[in-house]
Amino acid sequence: MNGLVPAIIQDNQTSKVLMLGFMNEDALAETQKSGKVTFFSRTKNRLWTKGEESGNFLNVISITPDCDNDTLLIKVNPVGPVCHTGNDTCWNETNNGDFAFLNFLQEFIQIRFKQMPEGSYTTSLFKSGVNRMAQKVGEEAVETVIEATNGTEEGFLYEASDLLYHLIVLLTSKGYSLDDLGRELKKRHK
Repeated sequence: MNGLVPAIIQDNQTSKVLMLGFMNEDALAETQKSGKVTFFSRTKNRLWTKGEESGNFLNVISITPDCDNDTLLIKVNPVGPVCHTGNDTCWNETNNGDFAFLNFLQEFIQIRFKQMPEGSYTTSLFKSGVNRMAQKVGEEAVETVIEATNGTEEGFLYEASDLLYHLIVLLTSKGYSLDDLGRELKKRHK
């Protein structure tokens, strides 16, 4: 392709495919150097950093070649809408990945489990042991039930979020993830 490779741009938090562009060696080098996605624009016949005019940059998280080394997958944190039309994606899809944030949170908790940084609440939970982590899940479950039956809608969502966070911590400590829960629930759904 005359030195160009397709670059698939994917939102790091939602996993939504945002756009497709083309890169040459210079565009890839500039992307790696700046941390912002830079393409080779075939219409402008020059390097073009996405967002250079709009401010809607694509901040690079990772760059991975495919199995044939002829396509790049670039995971990004987008700043604003990606498409020149003002849409979230170039396919006019909404990129509201609030549910997908759970995957990001799980990965964050897994990193905490591996690195155990001092001063982190999550680290303190891991260090407290499985009994304390399980106890926290129980406490948050009770608080969720209380808010559901006698509290406010805001309080219910707050406590349910605490419950889910502590459950992910407990799952991680036991070597499991939300994917394992998904597989179990999928088996039951038949």
